[in-house]
Amino acid sequence: MSVSAPDIAPKTKPGLKLDLKTVGPLVALALLVLLGISLNENFLSYNNLTNVLARSSFIGIIAIGATFVITAGGLDLSVGSMAAVIAGVMIMVMNWLIPTFGVSWSVVLAGMAAGILLGGVAGVGNGLMITRGRIEAFIVTLGTMGIFRSLVTFLANGGTLSLNFQVADVYRPVYYDGLLGIPYPILVFALVAIGGELIMRRTAFGRHCAAIGSNEQVARYSSINVDNVRLITYILQGVLVAVAVLLYVPRLGSASSTTGVLWELEAIAAVIIGGTTLKGGYGRVWGTVVGVIILGLIGNILNLQSFISPYLNGAFQGVIIILAVLLQRPRRAS
Repeated sequence: MSVSAPDIAPKTKPGLKLDLKTVGPLVALALLVLLGISLNENFLSYNNLTNVLARSSFIGIIAIGATFVITAGGLDLSVGSMAAVIAGVMIMVMNWLIPTFGVSWSVVLAGMAAGILLGGVAGVGNGLMITRGRIEAFIVTLGTMGIFRSLVTFLANGGTLSLNFQVADVYRPVYYDGLLGIPYPILVFALVAIGGELIMRRTAFGRHCAAIGSNEQVARYSSINVDNVRLITYILQGVLVAVAVLLYVPRLGSASSTTGVLWELEAIAAVIIGGTTLKGGYGRVWGTVVGVIILGLIGNILNLQSFISPYLNGAFQGVIIILAVLLQRPRRAS
């Protein structure tokens, strides 16, 4: 008597399947927290945690923009240099306006507006060269990375652009103050993260980003305006870089050729750690947030302990990127 295929197929036991790709970042974060607690009793203190989150908020905001870019199959290597030139222009604008408007919030707001405008313009430039110019994103953003870094060096004449100390006192609360004990950078990061997650999961734009990154030709056949969606991701990236800079400038009150160095590495690392596929087609903003926190805690643990130099933080990030991409590789059928 013959036996049908369904009769001889192995039956799976009902139950919950553990998706390592989903829970992996959360498990890594939990283990990292346990490590920090075991190494230093001050690790979980309010001051330490708020300091870590406030410092990580700059990269976090930028990384959320990078999540959309990478999900749509793109890449932006210019975000660190873009941040530097935006910070420099903001400082110059505020210093220029002091003789006319005096030391006031109007000067600060004008500097903020200039930063947002410049971020949007930079995003448009990157996006148009990629979508209309048909140049690879890697090449375009590698080129603009050099252009932006050279521009801020030129504007600073090889030195440092410093914000007028009186305006810096007015601007200072944007980074150092907060609401209900929570610093403003953390609150802004949280709002951007919530908005980004809703856009990614609940809107047609988010679904279109995933569709384009998964298969651009199929997306075109599905009547998705691929070029416009991809352009918007780069504009969003530029604007979010500017938002991060608005929170960064009052912290130091200066900009130079070293501002934002390796921010692109940290942003991409956070995105990949969070589970977004580097080749595009799948992205999650909440995972990026977890990735940002993981990187921030790694740096914090290195700073709190003396057995490993904190100068190796960049090396750790590079290793994490390689491992995360390695884990994303599809397994070959045996």
